[in-house]
Parts: sequence; C-alpha cells; structure tokens
Amino acid sequence: MVGNVTRIAIISDRRSTGLSAAVFGELVAEVGPLWHERHQSRLAFRPRKRAVGAGAKHQMVFVDRLLAALVHLRHGVTHDVLACWFGVDRSTVTRAVGEVRPLLAERGCTVSPDVRLGTLAEVVEHLGQAGKTSIIDGTEIRVRRPAVGRKDRDRFISGKNKQNAVKAMVFTDGDGRLLFCSPTRPGSCGDITHARELGLVKLLADGPAVEILADAGYQGLGAQTGGRVVTPPHRKFKKNAPDWYEEMHERQRKAHSSRRIRVEHGIAHLKNWRALARHLGHREHMDDTVQAIAGLLSQQQTADRIPARQT
Repeated sequence: MVGNVTRIAIISDRRSTGLSAAVFGELVAEVGPLWHERHQSRLAFRPRKRAVGAGAKHQMVFVDRLLAALVHLRHGVTHDVLACWFGVDRSTVTRAVGEVRPLLAERGCTVSPDVRLGTLAEVVEHLGQAGKTSIIDGTEIRVRRPAVGRKDRDRFISGKNKQNAVKAMVFTDGDGRLLFCSPTRPGSCGDITHARELGLVKLLADGPAVEILADAGYQGLGAQTGGRVVTPPHRKFKKNAPDWYEEMHERQRKAHSSRRIRVEHGIAHLKNWRALARHLGHREHMDDTVQAIAGLLSQQQTADRIPARQT
C-alpha cells in the first residue's frame, strides 16, 4: 500500500507522472469534484438493494486514482503492477483509470491559465483573435491488429508505415506548444481526408483570416480555404528543370520546412508518453487517451512558461 511519504515522493518527482507537483495539485482541485459528482450520481440513479453509503468503502482515494492513471499514461505501467503498488485488486485500478481518463480528456488543451481549447472551432477562433500562426500535422500511433473476421480490419493498415495504426491531427502554435489534438481515425485515412472530415475547410473558409502551415499531405486545402493553409511550393518542372529553378525551389522548400518543424517537436513530446508510443489497450479508448495526454502536456507547457511567484 502506498503511504503518505511514498505518495508525496512520487508526486514531487516530475519523472513519475510527467507533471510538476503544482500542476498535479491543480488537477486534484479541478478533476476531484467532477469525479465525486459522477460517482455519487451513479450511486443515486442505479437500481439499489442497499442505501447509498452502505457496503464496502473505496480502497483508493481520488488522489491515488489520479496518480495511477497518470503513471499508466506516462510510462505504460500495467494495471497489475499498479495494483501491487497501491495494494488493491487489478480490477480496482482498471476501473480507476477508466473513470479518470475521460475526465482528463474533456478538459481540452490549456493555452493560458484562463483559456482552454476543446474543439477545432475554438482553436480557429483563438488563432483569429491572437493573430498567430499555427501548424498542423498528422501523427500515427501503432495499435494492436484487429481480430480476424472484422469487416474494417484492413482500414487500420497504414500505407506509410505498413503497420496497424490510428491517426490523429495535431495543432501547435509557432513555438510548438499544443493547441489541439483531434479524435483518431484508422491508419489508412489520409491527412487531407481527416482534415476535411473534421470540418477544417468550412471553419477556415467561413472564419477569420489565419495562417496555418502544413506539409505536402495537405496540398489542396490552400485553394479551398482562401490561402489560409500554406503548404510547400509545387514543383513546376518534373524533368530537365533549370539550375536557377532548382535552387529557388530548394530554398523555398527549406524555408517552409524550417517554420513547420515546430509541430514535429510538439508531436515528439506527445510520443514521450508511453501510451502513445504504442497503444496496447482497447481502440475505443484511444480518443480519450490522446486527448487526455494532449491536455496534460499543454497544461504543463503553460505552467513552465509562467514565472514562479516570488515570496
């Protein structure tokens, strides 16, 4: 059983959860009441044979439930190992992670202490108000192979990496700080198709004038969004290109790549969380996992940018 001394040591060490003690405290204060509210509503509205409050009590307080969920997401620690640490049954840890993960996913990405972005429409509106450049890119997360006989089994095979995967679209600002991470799609879905299905074209065409940098996988969105999506320059000469054109094209391509590379850094920070390096759980939990980690990482990035108060 994790005691108070051990619990404090785990929370104070950022390597354990990927979050500082201050951010962990903010999560407890924010998510704790939501968890208790949902727990009490489940007790009150389901058919019961005993009064509310009767029966066995929780063996894991909320702080331990949150801690178990964070360690699982950050390091991919199995529920069996976490159950040994906290001195409970494996099913208790599984239920705790399953209850906390959706609450973390619903919070959205933290841009500033008083601004959070939970939908793509909010991201576009925020970019228009701030007048900042954003960067988008798709990232693939390897998943377990679907069962034999499943109708859409081949849809999860990525043509790029030749493996079973799901794909998410990531938004960052010009510095690589996370703004949004979309729900996942099967790995066979193209980047531009995913963006269209999310409604990005309509939001940009009808929304404010913003600049969004993208790679060649999004070529075609620029014409559909009035030039708001900027992709690498097209190559006009396929064969026997003049030397001056080769130099100009390479210079333009490198200039675009040097601005867009920040989104790769943001995705790399996401993949540092073991649950996104390779997802071994159920695919139906993948959306909550991706968005929960994006929200946690963005909140820590925001906290790191705010100078500590001097006492």
